[in-house]
Amino acid sequence: MPPSSSRLILNGLSVSQLEKFIPKKWKQPINNEHIMRINLIETLKDFAGRGNLSKAFEAFTRIRITAASHDVVLYSFAHIIFCCGKVKALAQGKQLHACAIALGLEKNPVLVPKLVTFYASFSLYNNACFLVENSNIRYPLPWNLLISLYVRDGFYAEALCVYKQMQSRRIRGDNFTYPSVLKACGEMMDVDFGRVVHSCIDACHEWSLFVHNALVSMYGKFGQVNVARRLFDKMLERDAVSWNTMISAYASKGLWKEAFQLFVEMQEEGVEVNVITWNTIAGGCLRTGNFKGVLELLSRMRTQETYLDSVATVIGLGACSHIGALKLGKEIHGSAVRGCYGEYENVRNALITMYSRCKDLRHAYILFKMTAEKSIITWNSMLSGYTHLDCAEESAFLFREMFRSGVEPNYVTIASILPLCARVANLQHGKEFHCYILRRAMFNEHLLLWNSLVEMYARSGKVPEAKSVFDLMSRRDEVTYTSLIAGYGIQGEGRVALKLFEEMNKNQIKPDHVTMVAVLSACSHSGLVVEGQKQFERMTSIYGIFPQLEHFACMVDLYGRAGLLNKAKEIITKMPYTPTSAMWATLLGACQIHRNTGIGEWAAEKLLETRPENSGYYVLIANMYAAAGCWDKLAKVRTCMRDLGVRKIPGCAWVDAGSVFSPFLVDDTSNVQAQEIYPLLGGLTELMKDAGYVVKEEFCSEEEIVEEIG
Repeated sequence: MPPSSSRLILNGLSVSQLEKFIPKKWKQPINNEHIMRINLIETLKDFAGRGNLSKAFEAFTRIRITAASHDVVLYSFAHIIFCCGKVKALAQGKQLHACAIALGLEKNPVLVPKLVTFYASFSLYNNACFLVENSNIRYPLPWNLLISLYVRDGFYAEALCVYKQMQSRRIRGDNFTYPSVLKACGEMMDVDFGRVVHSCIDACHEWSLFVHNALVSMYGKFGQVNVARRLFDKMLERDAVSWNTMISAYASKGLWKEAFQLFVEMQEEGVEVNVITWNTIAGGCLRTGNFKGVLELLSRMRTQETYLDSVATVIGLGACSHIGALKLGKEIHGSAVRGCYGEYENVRNALITMYSRCKDLRHAYILFKMTAEKSIITWNSMLSGYTHLDCAEESAFLFREMFRSGVEPNYVTIASILPLCARVANLQHGKEFHCYILRRAMFNEHLLLWNSLVEMYARSGKVPEAKSVFDLMSRRDEVTYTSLIAGYGIQGEGRVALKLFEEMNKNQIKPDHVTMVAVLSACSHSGLVVEGQKQFERMTSIYGIFPQLEHFACMVDLYGRAGLLNKAKEIITKMPYTPTSAMWATLLGACQIHRNTGIGEWAAEKLLETRPENSGYYVLIANMYAAAGCWDKLAKVRTCMRDLGVRKIPGCAWVDAGSVFSPFLVDDTSNVQAQEIYPLLGGLTELMKDAGYVVKEEFCSEEEIVEEIG
């Protein structure tokens, strides 16, 4: 039997001696009611946090019965009203509000913010506003809450109105007031009031990182990037938000050079770059044509273990589309599937575009067919893939299928098809689309569409029709003028093209590099050497356009057509680019016409070094060597063609048969009327010979050379 406690000895001490060392509060009797109330409050908080309203109400009822003070009831009210807002229980929340009024708690500083949040969750802003205005609370918390809720839901004017009421009551704003107010000013583009708020911050507010980030953001929204940058540079400290905000401000104005530079500085400072900034910079690279830069950035994101979201995926796929990087595109596709956002509509559309532009129409069409809900963007993605590769029949079939599915084509749909009508000489379909556009007023303001019409008629040789559309347009840009200038240039009406270019300048429409290609080409086709030289010189001095490879190619063609072969040679040798096969072929063709075998042989050698795939180029080389009597070199050309497997692509022509256009290939006998067609073609050939259109016998034809090496 154990000894009694009075006799128990622990290391030589009795229990009575040990009791002297126990604190008095430990010896007080336990208050079971107090512990029960604490447990009930904790239970209420738990049920409220999990959204279990019925259990929360049970706990609340018990608390009200057992509570000895208003404070316990007050905090219980706060928790259960939060729960009502969370589970969207409007009726129960209103009953609680009525109960609070009965108990005289409706203006309590603890309860007012909870009630404001509750009513705002149901968009009952009048109730929330009434509570704040009648609360007589002299500190900014409930006002801040109301302002931030208005801003969150896009009611910027109302947020500013609440702020003005707050100011009229001489309630001073704090670090939580101004970020919301500044955001409202930025979204409303209220520059004047934004400056007033800024002055108020400078006059009576201590420095705050959050507030100054909001200031930078506001001025960025206003487009005042210089002011935003001055504020950014003066910041006592910066976080990732500061850098991201300033970079976004530059990006919104298209100031990508400054955005890229700041991005570099951000990394040098050791600031962690989040996915939003990565995407902003990658998007900037995509917009500025730095497609390899986009892919390099995505690679760096992956090495730094930054999550590639759907936005980064779409940007990466866009870059792959432009440079034909099919393998990389497939890798990004795999990443999207692993990230579980391959089914997002924007990602799926970008994938269809990527596969189409990379000439993998089979995979593009599989993705298209797998898309259950096809939006107009999905249809346009697939349609533009077909039109980009001149798949006229597939485009027409898909367009009809889109109509049958009940999807109405938009301006992008029509704008993607019109250029194809010009390229495949199907002007009849183009005219039908023109009528379709005229019958729908919604297309009137889409400049892209009308530009496409001008381009279609101009490229089809119907320049008067293009000019008619041009004259009807109330608004024009550099694309409009460029299309018509190019149309006149192709027709050999260089003077008219230059006059149109002058009109463009008078209307203060700045030409771009494509416009200058059209102008120089028009001069070339019309033999306007002096005018072409002047326009080439003005590119840099007046228009600020640095000549690109295409402009130098136009100058080679200009001088070559005019017989100024030494000048053409000088352009090629002195330009800061590697000449293309087409440029050498242009010079070589000019040498043939003007019988300059010296420069011609040199150009032929250079063209042969590029190992072109175009069989026509080898014919040019062969004819040059034949004219110069260089039979050994001619044999070398034919050997090179045989080794490279060069084959002539059959010539194709379209014949307008009334309702349809019928394509014909050389030596094609598949047509059911071939027995009638070829005798007629032979008769037409004889008529051409009688009219003086005779092939020059001293030159080999393409067919003869290909037959010899075959």
